[in-house]
Amino acid sequence: MKLLGMRTAREGLRWHLIEPTPGKYDFSSVKPRIAAARDEGIQVIWDLVHFGWPDKLNVFDAAWVQSLGELAMRFARFWKSEMGDEPAFVAPVNEISFLAWAGGDQGFMNPFAQGRGGEMKTQLIWGSLHAVAALRSELRNVKIVSPEPVIHIVGDPKKPGDVDSAEAYRLSMFQAWDMLLGRLNPELGGWSGALDVIGVNYYERNQWWNYGATIWRGDPAYRPFHKILQEVWNRYRLPMFVAETGNENGRRAEWFAYIAAEVRTAIQLGVPVHGICLYPILNHPGWNDDRHCCNGLWDYAEPDGSRAVYEPLAQEILKQEEIRARSAQLLSGQGEH
Repeated sequence: MKLLGMRTAREGLRWHLIEPTPGKYDFSSVKPRIAAARDEGIQVIWDLVHFGWPDKLNVFDAAWVQSLGELAMRFARFWKSEMGDEPAFVAPVNEISFLAWAGGDQGFMNPFAQGRGGEMKTQLIWGSLHAVAALRSELRNVKIVSPEPVIHIVGDPKKPGDVDSAEAYRLSMFQAWDMLLGRLNPELGGWSGALDVIGVNYYERNQWWNYGATIWRGDPAYRPFHKILQEVWNRYRLPMFVAETGNENGRRAEWFAYIAAEVRTAIQLGVPVHGICLYPILNHPGWNDDRHCCNGLWDYAEPDGSRAVYEPLAQEILKQEEIRARSAQLLSGQGEH
């Protein structure tokens, strides 16, 4: 990663390994990764909950909320023991909106429930807020990160009510952030200090016709990504970064070039986008079918531990970094005059 100019990574804790027995915490699975990041000079943004938790916990129970708060407190203390007052970047729950939809409404992800998305979202918000309180009480230099997917949905004006329905659906992408900040459902306890950094997750399938087909780039209905970034910035005025993006197979390099160009446009328009996070950095087995997903920068490990790099994406990253450096140099020169 360092050879390609990368100094930051996202990584998730594995709660089921950390708390194999309720109330008993073991951070041995985290310790080597903290040490490796420290030794290599890599800043890690840690997810407390990506999409999983110990089997003995039920996300719909009050105990789950308390347990997440306890995990956050234990992690904070472990961090201090390893890193002292070094800054910590922590995302209490990754993609609250998507997890509540996929696991609470559609039943194709943990906890495989249906029709309980709103209830699950409330639990995830409560848990996040408990975690934030614990982290802030223990760590002086902690930054709270909230990664959420951004979308665009278009209604058909020929269908009565479809445009309004699409817009309401589209605006739901802001619910989790609004809840955390106390702008929506303030009884949940959200407040202005509940997050410091907005993470925007965006893929090529994040735009679609209302309950219909994907809207692809080139379609007049497609909304340029920089406009979505602008909207998020205008709504929250918080530092932000692209927390997830990527594509598969031969589309990887071209997609990264598109995202980089859109981020540059957003920056030129005054939106402080601080980085782009590739997901994933390694090829991996498919979630549902174990297929070989070729969407990373490096492939599966060979028997000797080496990994083949996907050269087109690596070269595009280097190209975009050169463009970024030149732009920064030009802006610096303008400032001097």
